[in-house]
Amino acid sequence: MEFFLGFALILVVILAISLWSEVRGLRGSNAALASEREALLVNNDGLHRHSEALQYRMERIMAENQDLGRYRPVLDVDREVYHRRAAIAAAEAAAQQQAAAVVGGANQQAAAVMTDAYTKAQLIAADALDAKRNMETYRQEGQALRNIVEGYGDRYLVATETVLDALAEQYSHTDAGSKLKEMRDRSRRMIKEKRAAECDYVEAERRAAAIEFVIDAFNGKAETTLAKAKMDNFGTLYQQLVDAAALVNMNGRAFRNARVSNVYVEARVEELRWAVVVHELREREKEEQRRIKERIREEEKARRDFERAQREAAKEEDAIRRAMDRARSEIAQATDAQRAQYEAQLEELSLRLQAAEEKNQRALSMAQQTRRGHVYIISNLGSFGEDVFKIGLTRRLEPLDRIRELGDASVPFEFDVHALIFSEDAPALEHSLHRHFLAAQLNKVNPRKEFFRASLTMIREEVEKLGLQASWTMTASAVQYRESQAIERAIKEDPAAYNAWVNRQLVLERVLESEADEDASAPTLAAVASAAN
Repeated sequence: MEFFLGFALILVVILAISLWSEVRGLRGSNAALASEREALLVNNDGLHRHSEALQYRMERIMAENQDLGRYRPVLDVDREVYHRRAAIAAAEAAAQQQAAAVVGGANQQAAAVMTDAYTKAQLIAADALDAKRNMETYRQEGQALRNIVEGYGDRYLVATETVLDALAEQYSHTDAGSKLKEMRDRSRRMIKEKRAAECDYVEAERRAAAIEFVIDAFNGKAETTLAKAKMDNFGTLYQQLVDAAALVNMNGRAFRNARVSNVYVEARVEELRWAVVVHELREREKEEQRRIKERIREEEKARRDFERAQREAAKEEDAIRRAMDRARSEIAQATDAQRAQYEAQLEELSLRLQAAEEKNQRALSMAQQTRRGHVYIISNLGSFGEDVFKIGLTRRLEPLDRIRELGDASVPFEFDVHALIFSEDAPALEHSLHRHFLAAQLNKVNPRKEFFRASLTMIREEVEKLGLQASWTMTASAVQYRESQAIERAIKEDPAAYNAWVNRQLVLERVLESEADEDASAPTLAAVASAAN
């Protein structure tokens, strides 16, 4: 029994092992089948695509078959090929002949075009060369027309110094006048020698008439321009002369290019240059003469001041001496109490006599020492504005007299005095200050105008650097100017203030007229002397 059970168990184990092996084999077969299935699916897709491709090719073949259907009547392919080749050869030969004809015609046409283009290019080049040559002429004509329409303004102004630079210092206006006459004679000779103008007319009579026309037209404007040399700037007049030549030549183009020659224009410009030089040198000589006369008048006034001061000092000395003599005589007769009073009076007279003698001596010394004087620093705020100062000198005993004269009717307001500097060599001090503030000159043309644009602090520092001491007034009072400004503001704000001011001015005007009438009716010294005789 146990034997059978053991045998059965062994069979069961063997059967289980066998079943397990079959299961494993089935699993492997199943995996292989799955792989094969996937491969078949891939292959199936490929076959499907191949089938679609074959279908597409079949459709194309059918279409080509339809196209080739019209060649079905052709029975002899070789003969058809021969005929086709012959036709092609004939067509090629005809095409070559036609191409040769076309090329020949094109070459001929191209040669004609090239010839025509070359001819036109030469003409264009000639026109371009003429345009280039005339470009400066056209520019000058356009500029001349623009100047006439818009005016010259200040665009062409040049400093007169540049016209005089080539002249020597001793060159006088008389020498320049001789040179001007020489230049005018030269211009006349150019007309006689037929070098003043040109014209392209062949006929002599027409050419002469056209040349005379442009010369007369240009000279008319030239003479007008030369006549302005006394009142206008050289740069502007020069441009007017050049513009006149350009416009005359432009109008002369209608007469076979009748034109004023460049050398003649240059000759007239030289005339203009010397005319300006003559006027400027004459004005400078006049200015120098005015300056000399002014200095003589100033010295004469100073001399009269010195003489008057000496006379007054001598008169005062004489009066004091007589008073001292009376005091001495009275001392001799006076009591003790009166004597002390007279002695004190005599001491005071002695001091006054000493002061009068010193004044007399100072006046005499000032008269003898011609370089002694005062350098003054003054301003006129209402006339010239801020930071404009006049640096001048005077040899008067009373320098304020000279400053009052400067503030006469030529300026609307009086000058304010900022410093009076006494110097043993006043001209040298004045020259030193003028040289230091040279770049600050208000008038850059006339150096004799002694006005400078600089701060008062700078002027004071320069004076102190020279070791000079003076009493300075750093602020300009400008009383009349400031009061005038205040009146103007009040007039703008209040009409009643305007009426009051007008009435006051009318009253002052009547007062001044009455004073003038009294002065006119007063007998002169000559009339009194004549009546006395």
